[in-house]
Amino acid sequence: MGDNLVNKILKSHLVEGELKIGEPIGVRIDQTLTQDSTGTMAYLQLEAMGIDRVKTKKSVAFIDHNMLQQGFENADDHKFIQTVASKYGVYFSKPGNGICHQVFLERFATPGETLIGSDSHTPTAGGVGMLAMGAGGLDVALAMGGSAYYINTPKVCKINLVGSLKPMVAAKDIILEVLRKITVKGGVSRIFEYAGEGVKTLSVPKRATITNMGAELGATTSIFPSDERTLEFFRAQGRENDWVEFIPDKDAVYDDELIINLDELRPLAAKPHSPDNVEKISNIGRIKVDQVAIGSCTNSSYEDLMKVSKILKGKKVHRDVSLVIAPGSRQVMEMMARNGSLGDIISSGARVLENSCGPCIGMGQAPGTNGVSLRTFNRNFYGRSGTLSANVYLVSPETAAVSAIAGVLTDPTEMDIDINIEMPNEFLIDDSMILKPAKQGSKVEVVRGPNIKPFPVNEKLGEVVEGKVLIKVEDNITTDHIMPSNSKLLPFRSNIPYLANFCFNTVDSEFSSRAKDNNGGFIIAGNNYGQGSSREHAALVPLYLGIKAVIAKSFARIHKANLINNGIIPIEFENEVNYDGLEKLDELIVENIQIGLCRGVVSIKNVTKGTVFNGLLHLTKKEIEVIRVGGRLNYVKFNN
Repeated sequence: MGDNLVNKILKSHLVEGELKIGEPIGVRIDQTLTQDSTGTMAYLQLEAMGIDRVKTKKSVAFIDHNMLQQGFENADDHKFIQTVASKYGVYFSKPGNGICHQVFLERFATPGETLIGSDSHTPTAGGVGMLAMGAGGLDVALAMGGSAYYINTPKVCKINLVGSLKPMVAAKDIILEVLRKITVKGGVSRIFEYAGEGVKTLSVPKRATITNMGAELGATTSIFPSDERTLEFFRAQGRENDWVEFIPDKDAVYDDELIINLDELRPLAAKPHSPDNVEKISNIGRIKVDQVAIGSCTNSSYEDLMKVSKILKGKKVHRDVSLVIAPGSRQVMEMMARNGSLGDIISSGARVLENSCGPCIGMGQAPGTNGVSLRTFNRNFYGRSGTLSANVYLVSPETAAVSAIAGVLTDPTEMDIDINIEMPNEFLIDDSMILKPAKQGSKVEVVRGPNIKPFPVNEKLGEVVEGKVLIKVEDNITTDHIMPSNSKLLPFRSNIPYLANFCFNTVDSEFSSRAKDNNGGFIIAGNNYGQGSSREHAALVPLYLGIKAVIAKSFARIHKANLINNGIIPIEFENEVNYDGLEKLDELIVENIQIGLCRGVVSIKNVTKGTVFNGLLHLTKKEIEVIRVGGRLNYVKFNN
């Protein structure tokens, strides 16, 4: 029996454990990436480790999230990241060079290698055959310091693509169909490996759209083979020497399989407020549209935007629609400026934004009150756009562009437009905005602005954990719910004390003050708690507020790891019915927690109600030690 792509990479990078499903393994990391929203904390943690130089093959710091500079905070963070990156041996992509995942795909991604990034959409690089995983900033810092990255051996699900896409049906529709079938929690503990004859019909940008949005499945990552289509992309990028063929064995074995017939796909949309709330556009109907936003790390490639420009050429955006477009990289922007297609976009009445994440992470372009916004992005969580009353639909660039002209949600297959484009044999190559690190890092002075505050560090765990229930939340709570992301808060990503005032603000505006008044306590949650972004602020801020444990029906992978990294105990209900018996401000006590960690089960007393229930601790031996010493940084210090 042969190996699939995932097993090939894991076998060649395994440094600890055995490849048995569900068992913990340590994986050697070749490359890392950070972005400015999570990077400041990651580099503060890197400094705290006391190393002189990063030990990866290549690490890159990108500036792409916090681009609006209404005050000094963002600019100060950028300068801190630039100087600390230079000091420790990290490449630095300047503001304006583009979105981390788009630029990484263009200039750094390497088939067969491993990558972790402090951004949940790091799996984008799986489009060229990397094992690319999103992680918390501390995990990335540790990898830069030479540590392995620890995961539980996942199942590998083969997604067999058959047939080919019809005109005006897009790669975005493929991943929306997968989300419709599997849901936002269906990918937990799984990696999706794409195979089948349909793969050959997809360019690298199309593949990257699919692996990017695979993060919304809750999957560890997604991956495509590296084949002749991949080689075309690498040649055009002047990186043919970085390409290797990387394909599964002919008799490769998978744990399960899903078949997607590309011939049968039709344009889809994810309706508010979840990426898996998917329906055919023809069924949704021609609803009035107020805003259309095209871009993000999902759909801002040269190929995507050239198709958009062909749709818009000679036409005008509907009078009642605001259309904004953000190219994914300077390479994309400049090539389109030189070939005239950017002029066609501008002539249509679209507003061209800078090469950044922008509206995707709530950094500007919030819709109007009760507005309907079509976005080519990857997430439409409640409030993420910056407007709580907005209804956000996720669609392909083709759907977005035709709808911007029509003024209503429109099935693009109804339009008779030829959007076939001929991809260039050579892309415009200019890496002048990617700064190499200093050869002598010891001579670099790190610049630290006044908004950059120390990150909270937990204490050693005692024998008893007690406190009140501070909040009770439902299923599928995202990191956007826990730590909101918008243009007002993003500049303070390096200031945990300030951010703490807004924890759970869109769910319960009194949570922060309640946590402070009660010296911390417990969070009670439903299934898939912490889905979405990899931002460890969703753990760091609760740590600052004194959260001792989260008791949930189940956890999203990255957030659970972030809780453990910060010494917050992730407990799962043994019997989910006990969730119903808990209320806000119930007083809970967990005695003999140290013994419970070893046994994997704890007894939790509800003093207020006079009841007792069990909680499960699904932790590895290493994770238990991390919890005991109060987090991963303490663990590193005590074991060095």
